Amino acid sequence: MCQMDAAKKDIISKLQKDILLWQGFAPPPAGQVKGIGLGPLEGAFPNGVFPTGSIHEMLCPTPEQTAATGGLIGGLLSTLMKHGGACIWISTSRKLFPPALKAFGAAPDSIIFIDVQRDRDVLWVMEEALKCGGLAAVVAEVREISFAQSRRLQLAVEDSKVTGFLLRNDLKKLSSTVCVARWQVSPLPSGAEPGLPGVSFPRWQVDLLRVRNGNPGSWQLEWCAGRFVPIVEQEEEQRIYIQIA
Repeated sequence: MCQMDAAKKDIISKLQKDILLWQGFAPPPAGQVKGIGLGPLEGAFPNGVFPTGSIHEMLCPTPEQTAATGGLIGGLLSTLMKHGGACIWISTSRKLFPPALKAFGAAPDSIIFIDVQRDRDVLWVMEEALKCGGLAAVVAEVREISFAQSRRLQLAVEDSKVTGFLLRNDLKKLSSTVCVARWQVSPLPSGAEPGLPGVSFPRWQVDLLRVRNGNPGSWQLEWCAGRFVPIVEQEEEQRIYIQIA
C-alpha cells in the first residue's frame, strides 16, 4: 500500500511539473538566472520565473493607473524585446506617448501601434498578432473580455510563445479569465535623491491579485538605472550614501 501511495505521489508530482512547463513556468537551467528583472516579485510565480508565452491581465480603471501600468509594461518590454522581435500595441483610444517608453528602455520604433474603432476589433487583432512567433509581445487595451475570448488568446500563445498583456480599463463587469496573472499597478510618489532637487525616479505599487499556481502579494518598485528596484532596497542604499557623505 505504501509503495502504491508513493507511486501515485510521483505521478502527481510529474504531472504538476509538466503542467507548469506547458504554462510557461520553466525552471532556469542549473547555474543560470532566468528572469525579467522584477526582483523579489518574481518569487510569486511558480519556480520563481516570470511566465512568458502567457496572457497577463492588467487592471487599470483610472487614468493614473493606466499611465503607471504603461510605464511598468515599458520596463518589461525592454527585457522581452532585448533579443529582437517587435511588439504590437492595440487600442481604440490610445493615450500612451510612444517616446516616453525610451525612459524605460523600450524602443518605440520597434513597437507597432494599431488603433481600431471597436473592442471586438481589438481582440481580433490581438488574437491574430499572438499567432505570430516573430513578435516579442502584444499589448491590447480593452474594456471587457469574456472567459471564452481569453481562452482563444491563451490557445494562440501556446504555439507561438508570444507574451500578451491585456489592459482592462472598465471593471464594472470584471469577468473570470484564463490569464496567468491578474495585476493592478498604481503610481507612488517618487523619493528625493540625496543632494539633488526635483522629481526622482518613477515608483509603483504593484499588486498581484491572482497568480495561477503562485502566491499573490504586493510590492513597491522603482525604475532606477534601467532596472526595477525594490523601494526598501533603494532607500537602504540612499541611507548608506547619506551616512558616508
